[in-house]
Amino acid sequence: MIPRYSTPEMSALWSEEAKYQAWLEVELAACEAWHELGRIPADALAEIKSKARFEVARIEEIEKTVHHDVIAFTTCLAENIGPASRFVHLGLTSNDVVDTAQALRLKRAGELILAECENLRSTLRRLALEHKDQVVVGRTHGVHAEPIVLGLKFLLYYEEMGRNVERLQTAFQRVAVGKISGAVGTYAHTGPEIEERVCQKLGIAHARVATQVIQRDRHAELLCALAICGSTIEKIATEIRHLQRTEVRELEEPFSAGQKGSSAMPHKRNPVKCEQLSGLARLLRGYAATALENNALWHERDISHSSTERVILPDSTTVVHYMLRLLRKVLEGLHYYPAQMEKNLNLTRGLIFSQRVLLSLVERGLSREEAYDVVQKAAMATWASDSATLRENLNKDPRIAQVLSAEELDRCFDPADFLTHVDHIYKAVLEG
Repeated sequence: MIPRYSTPEMSALWSEEAKYQAWLEVELAACEAWHELGRIPADALAEIKSKARFEVARIEEIEKTVHHDVIAFTTCLAENIGPASRFVHLGLTSNDVVDTAQALRLKRAGELILAECENLRSTLRRLALEHKDQVVVGRTHGVHAEPIVLGLKFLLYYEEMGRNVERLQTAFQRVAVGKISGAVGTYAHTGPEIEERVCQKLGIAHARVATQVIQRDRHAELLCALAICGSTIEKIATEIRHLQRTEVRELEEPFSAGQKGSSAMPHKRNPVKCEQLSGLARLLRGYAATALENNALWHERDISHSSTERVILPDSTTVVHYMLRLLRKVLEGLHYYPAQMEKNLNLTRGLIFSQRVLLSLVERGLSREEAYDVVQKAAMATWASDSATLRENLNKDPRIAQVLSAEELDRCFDPADFLTHVDHIYKAVLEG
């Protein structure tokens, strides 16, 4: 794992202690199932449940000799349980325990992540409503386009995070699946009823068909869903980074008292948290690529996936959980600069209203080609000028006055006309 990015909840979940505890949950559930089917006597089950415990250090000590983690684990249990330990791991293969326990931990990781997704959505919804009336310039290709409201940015992210929640719910449900079907998935030494009982006790589904392992398309789907969620976080962080640029400076990520931006330049206020989020999103995409590679195993199993999953499953869930929390912290502490937003809205001296002028000319009878020519010539002259506005350059073309009055032309430059349907968008997203 990456300790720096690990929250306490995730640290506990992916600890060695938690891993062996999950293994023990599976082993005890199997013993209970065998007892219900008459295979393990009641006194033996009681002894197993009362004495089954482990010490991580002891497991690691045994593993140095046996070079097999599950055998080291069951040996440690046997040392504590005594004679009744002969019923532990009855008919099971190692991956019956490992994969089923891993499903348990992924399910719990999903609960933590989905809770943070909803917390982030709550923040985005609030910001969308708070900034519904703040007019800003919209940009396409990094160039000023037409007016929008700042709240629409947050509303868009709110809606997208909703899709992330749906994807993650499905993906975590898909990996919350156990198997107790033996070395090649045939139930040769257990029977399907043991698997059904064990998984029911653990609160997860059971695989209808498996090999020695749960199939890794499930995990690939999860890692892809986590990577997509990370890309949404990166999208938001990237927008903040752009809007914090000195030339733009419409908003800015939090900069706390005592914080330093540069060892060399005391004036610096850098978007370091958002840059961190952008970098971690790249890591998630790499984990997703590895998960996709893990799906193609030899025959009924090889272990080429195992070593990578020890890294990518704890790390990906830990990183996403951290990213969700960090982004929410950034959003809740954003600095806003409304005066700069208004300045940028007028920076191109009316060019962002060109389409409204074009459509008004077409409505008054000019062909689209002629109207486009009129507006584009005035727009290019505005680009080339240091001070002239689009309105001033339009007035130089006699064709304008022939079809539009001064008052009608003025209305073309009213930002409010561009925002007529904003309420509809909000209603569709928040009430739809």
